[in-house]
Amino acid sequence: LKKEDVGGMLIENSKDPKKFRKEKLEPRSDGTLCLNNRSWLPCYRDLRALIMHESHKLKYSIHPGSDKMYQDLKQLYWWPNMKADIATYVNKSLTYLRVKDEHQKPSGLLVQPEIPQWKWDNITMNFVTKLPRTSSGYDTIWVIVDRLTKSAHFLPVREDDSMDKLTKLYLKEVVTKHRIPVSIIFDRFLRFASNFWRAFQKALGTRLDMSTAYHSESDGQSERTIQTLED
Repeated sequence: LKKEDVGGMLIENSKDPKKFRKEKLEPRSDGTLCLNNRSWLPCYRDLRALIMHESHKLKYSIHPGSDKMYQDLKQLYWWPNMKADIATYVNKSLTYLRVKDEHQKPSGLLVQPEIPQWKWDNITMNFVTKLPRTSSGYDTIWVIVDRLTKSAHFLPVREDDSMDKLTKLYLKEVVTKHRIPVSIIFDRFLRFASNFWRAFQKALGTRLDMSTAYHSESDGQSERTIQTLED
């Protein structure tokens, strides 16, 4: 064990933070060490950074804040100064994303978004409006397209549906069947984009830096899907 790991076995007492109790790492049958049934991650190369990176991009995390990420990781892992390390990692990640976004803003011609790496990580959405009203009162189709596979959802809605109602529909029909996306490209309706993200965050109980998930550039994917639908 490295010096920092040995020293880190002094665990804070929840009833009296000034007092510490000493915990012992216990071996599992597979040879790994654990503390209170949580796998101990040694300070070995980039192991801890890798675990934090994978947790940060999990399909239901949407780049979680450090507290949320710590609560998730501590169910499975333990290492000394774990909470502080996670807070530092998240802060650096958010700073990087903001700087990256500022330097990638297009000037003049539209910039094509990068090709997605995984299905339903990157989607586009648009609306087909002013349709004949159905017997159920629907007069709009909400078109949501996966940019990688080009598969799509066509959700019947009303043009005057509230943002909360649309958010719940999106969670039910898209998120539960696929995943929370890394980015959403809105081909139009920029005001809707802003309001939708706020309602989406509220429904998930998360805070999200808009610059990490919103792109004003469009690849026209949902527009082409709409044209196919109309044809």
